[in-house]
Amino acid sequence: QVQLVESGGGLVQPGGSLRLSCTASRSDFAINYMGWYRQAPGKERELVAQIFRSTGSTKYADSVKGRFTISRDSATNTVYLQMNSLKPEDTAVYYCNAFGTTWGQGTQVTVSS
Repeated sequence: QVQLVESGGGLVQPGGSLRLSCTASRSDFAINYMGWYRQAPGKERELVAQIFRSTGSTKYADSVKGRFTISRDSATNTVYLQMNSLKPEDTAVYYCNAFGTTWGQGTQVTVSS
């Protein structure tokens, strides 16, 4: 059973940047799919970005295209989410996902002036 630990959330002003990190407890060579999701108060959890290790292919929600970038580092078993030009509507708890079924504990991102 792999465990995921997220970090990097916080409070940022509109237009600012944050980088989220998610480290897996074991080698990610067996983890093809990893993704970042978010859940705002009163809303359903939604996919933000995903990446496949086998192909390197990525996919983004329309609302974050051009602003967010997902990447992974197999040497450290870590997946990153670089978030630029943040907007108040990006405020949510962000969750890391592996295999499509394993979740991290979440990290709060608040975009506010």
